[in-house]
Amino acid sequence: MENASENNEGIRGMANPRRYGIERIAYLLMRITGLGLLVYFVGHIYETSNILQGKVGWDGMLAMTQTVEGHVLLTIIIGMCVFHTANGIRILLGYGGLGMGKPMRPDYPYTPMSQSVRHKIGIYSSIVLAAVAMLYGLSVMFGE
Repeated sequence: MENASENNEGIRGMANPRRYGIERIAYLLMRITGLGLLVYFVGHIYETSNILQGKVGWDGMLAMTQTVEGHVLLTIIIGMCVFHTANGIRILLGYGGLGMGKPMRPDYPYTPMSQSVRHKIGIYSSIVLAAVAMLYGLSVMFGE
C-alpha cells in the first residue's frame, strides 16, 4: 500500500526532477518548449497576417515587439528554439543508436544505455547552448 500512494503523486510526481535526474528535466523542458513554440507559431502567424492591413498595421504590430517585454519574450523564444532543436538532435541521434554503446545483457543493477554519460553531456550542452543564445539575443536587442 505504501508503494501505491507513492505512485499517485500526479503531475507533482511526474515533474519531480530529484527522482529521475537530468533526463527528467530534459523531458519536461522538451515538452514545455514544444508547447511554447506551438503558441509562438500561432502568434507569429497572427502577427505576420497584419501585413495585409498595410504599413500602419504592420508598424503597429512591430511596435509591440520593440518594448522591454517584447525583447524579453523574444529572448525566451530564442532559448526555446535553441534548446528544442539541440535536444531534438540528441534524441534523434539516440534513436539512431549513436552514443548508446554496445548492447549488453541487462544485469542487476540495470542501467539504461539511453542514460549514458554521452547523452547527459548532450542534455547539458543543449541547456548551455540555449543560455548562450539567449545572452546573445539579449545583447543584440538591448545593446547599443
